[in-house]
Amino acid sequence: MIGKIFITRTGYDPQLGKHVKDPYLDGKPSLGACRPDIRRVVVPGDQIFVISGKVRDANQFIMCAFEVDAKMDAQRAYKLFPERRLHVLEDGQLDGNIIVDSKGRKHPLDTHDAFDRRIENYVIGRHAISFVSPEEIARARAETLDMLRDVFQRRGSSPIEVVGRWGSTLTEDQALLLRERLKKVKEKG
Repeated sequence: MIGKIFITRTGYDPQLGKHVKDPYLDGKPSLGACRPDIRRVVVPGDQIFVISGKVRDANQFIMCAFEVDAKMDAQRAYKLFPERRLHVLEDGQLDGNIIVDSKGRKHPLDTHDAFDRRIENYVIGRHAISFVSPEEIARARAETLDMLRDVFQRRGSSPIEVVGRWGSTLTEDQALLLRERLKKVKEKG
């Protein structure tokens, strides 16, 4: 078992920034179109950790952690998770992480390149730890950087300085330690 950790794009923060659509955090977590490099290598039992993007005047935080349960192609995900198909929210932001239409073609709302590479390995998660309430998010913001420094044994003044621009791979011991630390933050409420 390994772990993968990455930072979402700048501005993506479920509380103070743009809506986070991938990974999908409501209910059963999933990672659908972003980070094909990670989705390609993880297998059931591996762990995925996602850090919020940078926003002004707020610490980034680990938004969620989940165990990989299964992988499938986007066409199968389209059939199983209709609520996760790309669509526009009332405020004009995109939601959903399934980038195909009913025929398996590129959804018109998907504006990214490398479509063929991005429709493989849709990841379904289980055993999620996510921070949702304002109190949970505040605790996670306060403790994330110290957790990352401790787990990776690296100094840094921000998550990107600890895990790197493209993220990092965690050993099994590191992934389990990080999950335990996140559970403690979650339980403090």
